[in-house]
Amino acid sequence: MLFPGQASQFPGMGKELYEAFPAAREVFQEASDALSQDVAALCFRGTEEELRMTENTQPAIFTVSVAAFRVLSEELWIQPACAAGHSLGEYSALVAAGVLPLADAARVLRSRGKYMQEAVPVGEGAMAAILGLPQEKVEEACRRASALGVVSPANFNGGDQIVISGAAKAVAAACDAAKAAGAKRALPLPVSAPFHCALMLPAAERLSSELRAVPQGPFRFPVVANVTAAPYVAGDVVAEILVRQIVAPVRWEESVRVMQGMGADAFLEVGPGKVLAGLVRRIDKEATVSTFCYPSEMDTAVELSLG
Repeated sequence: MLFPGQASQFPGMGKELYEAFPAAREVFQEASDALSQDVAALCFRGTEEELRMTENTQPAIFTVSVAAFRVLSEELWIQPACAAGHSLGEYSALVAAGVLPLADAARVLRSRGKYMQEAVPVGEGAMAAILGLPQEKVEEACRRASALGVVSPANFNGGDQIVISGAAKAVAAACDAAKAAGAKRALPLPVSAPFHCALMLPAAERLSSELRAVPQGPFRFPVVANVTAAPYVAGDVVAEILVRQIVAPVRWEESVRVMQGMGADAFLEVGPGKVLAGLVRRIDKEATVSTFCYPSEMDTAVELSLG
């Protein structure tokens, strides 16, 4: 199972699951109680602008993703061989695996979104997707541009797609350097902050104490971490890895390959959007991939789980 991160949100997400299944409604209620906010109203009736606010985006996507997982696990008795989540999606995966309590994770994610937004003034940071350029050349383009400020790879998404992040001027210069080095495209991304780079260090420091206060339970199934591209192991302090995740790149392609090595022969994206399903297809054109966020997708999820 794969759990999505930012940019997967859309107005109305999760509404059909909420209306159809008590298990989904219970997740929305628990998140709403934790946040003292009507998360269902935010997801179903919130505007695109409201949902793009990072402190709203993160708990909203998380709630829909966990609600979808609960429907799969409680209505269909589907459990994954392993799981991973992209950035904030890692929290969804950890809650699904029984490691983090839902209410605590929802509160931490709202803080995470707030702190990440406040770490860099709006307009001073940027992110861009570099397409068709090898990793070492993207890293070199970032080094060339670093005289203008922080810029580094943020997401190794696979399929020749690497996202870079940092100070706006440095990201623009790195895009120019990447195109000069042979990149097919360098596309600025519509984000509100430069995630997964050193500029997020203030956010990581602010969130650290809140994460360390969250109780950690045992894993019901393995979860592959963004930072290490490896499953968490016994003795890992989840909070420490999640703090590092804020400033470190998401090693998504490696994570998918690791899951395949663990025996995953099909992937189900659980939650809003189809971003991760698309990335898996870029990584492995032969992979069996599907999505689950609507009751109409239940039969496909069952077929996938049965192989």
